[in-house]
Amino acid sequence: MAFNVRKVKESDCHSLLNLYKKVSKVVGGIARNYDEVTEDYISHNLTRSSEHGISLVVENPSNEGNIIAEIHCCQPEPSVFSHVLSDLTIVVDPDFQGKGLGKLVFRSLLAKIENTRNDIFRVELIARESNQKAIRLYQKLGFQVEGRFENRIYNDEKKFEADIAMAWFNKNYNKPK
Repeated sequence: MAFNVRKVKESDCHSLLNLYKKVSKVVGGIARNYDEVTEDYISHNLTRSSEHGISLVVENPSNEGNIIAEIHCCQPEPSVFSHVLSDLTIVVDPDFQGKGLGKLVFRSLLAKIENTRNDIFRVELIARESNQKAIRLYQKLGFQVEGRFENRIYNDEKKFEADIAMAWFNKNYNKPK
């Protein structure tokens, strides 16, 4: 099955809402509870990432319009961070996990940054320490562990765990003169 990555469209909002709701039901899926995934939350992410970042999606090839993966990140507001994309979130439909979609959308995001965003030097993400599979994927993609936020996540098992701060650096960055 061939999967295509494309830029997000405003009309994707409803499909993204369904995807995020589905992923939020999976323990450790995303750092949002089911009730926190609202149309406003999705709309806010779409607006922010389309105006100040990047958002990419993958549609189900056998069901056009049904989004099965999404990744987005955006620039923080203060201008001192104009070289950074942060607040990175990736979601993959649980029914399509293990098929390389996470790697596909991540590689597409990083290639887009390398090829079209020489103003971006750094991409940041945070992963919960229990998600070792994701951390290994991020490291394979070139992300480096930069630190730990101890006891930052209160997880579904009612225990605290660390968030792992990671960063990737754009080899095509053009430093301002």
